[in-house]
Amino acid sequence: MKGAHVSRKPLGADTIDAVAARFKVLAEPARLSVLNQLRSGPLNVSDLIGATGLSQANLSKHLQLLHVHGFVGRRRDGLFVIYELADTSVFTLCDIMCGQLKRRVAAEATRLRA
Repeated sequence: MKGAHVSRKPLGADTIDAVAARFKVLAEPARLSVLNQLRSGPLNVSDLIGATGLSQANLSKHLQLLHVHGFVGRRRDGLFVIYELADTSVFTLCDIMCGQLKRRVAAEATRLRA
């Protein structure tokens, strides 16, 4: 990876399993959509349903998994449960991936023009 510091120390098996589990949570587009909506601030379930188009049951399933893995926090506000980002580092990962995707698309376009 250009410009990135890559550790040469191998990861232990437990670390690999933990990292894979976190990436698995992020591998679902619906969960990334939920996190993206929470990027602008805390939202209740009704707001998240409207913003993501997910059903309440589906959204609840995704929110539970995101909560268990520490990506979102939740708090009760009267009758509502409010969700908010607990770990914004996910967007650093997204920015890295978006940059890589842009470079790959540009390289492919250059290759096709040649």
